[in-house]
Amino acid sequence: MPVPTPSSHSHSATNSELIGSLAKSIEKKDALSRHSFLKYAVRAMLATLFLALGTGIAFYIAGYANDIIPHSGKFFYAFMFSWSLVMIVYMNAELGTSNMMYMTSAVYNGKLRFLTAGKILATCIFFNLVGALLFSYLLSLTTAYSHLPADHYLFEAVATKLAKTPLTQFVEGIFANIVVNTSLFVTLRMKDDAGKVFAMIFIIFIFAFLGFEHVIANFVSFPLAFFANGGPVEGMTLWNVLSNFFFSGLGNYVGGGLIIGLLYSWLNKKSDVYVD
Repeated sequence: MPVPTPSSHSHSATNSELIGSLAKSIEKKDALSRHSFLKYAVRAMLATLFLALGTGIAFYIAGYANDIIPHSGKFFYAFMFSWSLVMIVYMNAELGTSNMMYMTSAVYNGKLRFLTAGKILATCIFFNLVGALLFSYLLSLTTAYSHLPADHYLFEAVATKLAKTPLTQFVEGIFANIVVNTSLFVTLRMKDDAGKVFAMIFIIFIFAFLGFEHVIANFVSFPLAFFANGGPVEGMTLWNVLSNFFFSGLGNYVGGGLIIGLLYSWLNKKSDVYVD
């Protein structure tokens, strides 16, 4: 008996399933932001709550690891930081860098108007920042972060980020959000929760270990370093912080919004032969 070949209908179904998953997420975000602005703002703040928890344990365990095995802290930091996205995804929080992908795809596919998508994205990023400032401050009041040594991994990592050139921050921002949104894109195509968690952890590990720039993660780590240190760390001026936010954020949009959101929407538009 000849083996049946996939028909264009089955390809179209695959296409519809993926685009449908994106559209469903976009519809939820749009509906929540329209009908309950406060709830949307809270979900955006929750994203940086979970990011603060993931960042907090990542930096703290990295400090311990370096004391036990020199130079091992980076490995443990990257592994523990990766759980941040797991919490954000499974707790249905709103993360600005993933919304760069969703909102760009929404505009391209005609699901949202440009101004509506821009408003949702701007609202999400703003309340990510509000949550980051609040939860970073509260985290600095905990026993773990109230008496850090001057050479702690957190302070050194933040100083290193602030010392990067704008071009480096921009390029690393591109790669960081390619990684983040690739992990989300992968989970849209997976049914098993264990597989989703496994994929997210090891994909996010890439950007965390390589130290790429993620603007929302920096929303958390910069104020955490400031509050835990009782003032600015090396190189932490208002200009350097805002410059990092701008160039890393711009790179994040190129990586997540254009390369993943726009490019993959274009690749899958009106295609029934090669779809994702």
